[in-house]
Amino acid sequence: MKGKFDALVSQDQPVLVDFYADWCGPCQMMVPVLKEVAQEMGDRLKVIKVDVDKNQPIAQRFGVRSIPMLILFKSGEIQWKKAGAITKRELTQLLSQV
Repeated sequence: MKGKFDALVSQDQPVLVDFYADWCGPCQMMVPVLKEVAQEMGDRLKVIKVDVDKNQPIAQRFGVRSIPMLILFKSGEIQWKKAGAITKRELTQLLSQV
């Protein structure tokens, strides 16, 4: 996963990474929000999900201590991090700054 992850977040296109776990209630609340935003942004944004239970080394590498954790990458650089469930409006505002 590590090589694939690095290749994905190194693209010029912004990549929003959702660090989550299946057992996490707030993570489940983010699913429809992320789907809507991904559809609206189309080719301008890629959204990927990383299960912290199955990908602990990646979660540790980026200091994911609470979930859900959203991290936006562009060209391999972290643009911002946001912990906890957020509204579609908040997410859209964060993405508009990039």
